[in-house]
Amino acid sequence: MTSPNGTQAFGEDDLLPISALQHLLFCERQCALIHVEGLWAENRLTVEGQHLHRKAHEGRPQTQSGTLTTRSLTLRSFRLGLIGRSDVVEFRAGEGAPFPVEYKRGKAKKHDADRVQLCAQALCLEEMLARPVPLGALYYGTTHRRTEVVFDRALRQLTEDASGRLHRLVASGRTPAANLEPKCATCSLIELCMPTAMDPGRTAAGYLSTVLAANLEEAPPPP
Repeated sequence: MTSPNGTQAFGEDDLLPISALQHLLFCERQCALIHVEGLWAENRLTVEGQHLHRKAHEGRPQTQSGTLTTRSLTLRSFRLGLIGRSDVVEFRAGEGAPFPVEYKRGKAKKHDADRVQLCAQALCLEEMLARPVPLGALYYGTTHRRTEVVFDRALRQLTEDASGRLHRLVASGRTPAANLEPKCATCSLIELCMPTAMDPGRTAAGYLSTVLAANLEEAPPPP
């Protein structure tokens, strides 16, 4: 629905996971398979990522050197229609702004998916606390270092646009066609997505021949 000032507002039942923004920017088809069709599959990368998140969520709030560190804080934005949980949010001494920290396995990536997910957390915090959140950080498990992220106008706009795209995708109920790309090799949903089967460069007859040959190889020998 639309609020009186013209901005889009969502109800509690309309909120979508903040993490879905990461799926969307990585691959719209992956996002739809998860958040429209309700499919999921694990691989080594997803298991490692979940382990890192569990470690980040452990422990109670604590204060050290004037900084309060909270974990697994519920975040939501009714303006953007998003909900999720933070890994870490630091509240620094004095009038310091909230500082969200998102944990990721691997290392910094060339695309903006991780930065958008973190920026969405910042926008949720701003709405919830009525305080500006100018900075945050991504902590990568491979490098064991934080990469500071500035929530500038361009990143905020990218995040808001992605939120709108996410809601339109889910509302459509449609899953985009598969498009085989190098990144597919790391996707845990590759067996459900079947990008090679939908590759326009392959014929149906060729695909059926490949499947038949694979089934014959796996079939038990005749008695």
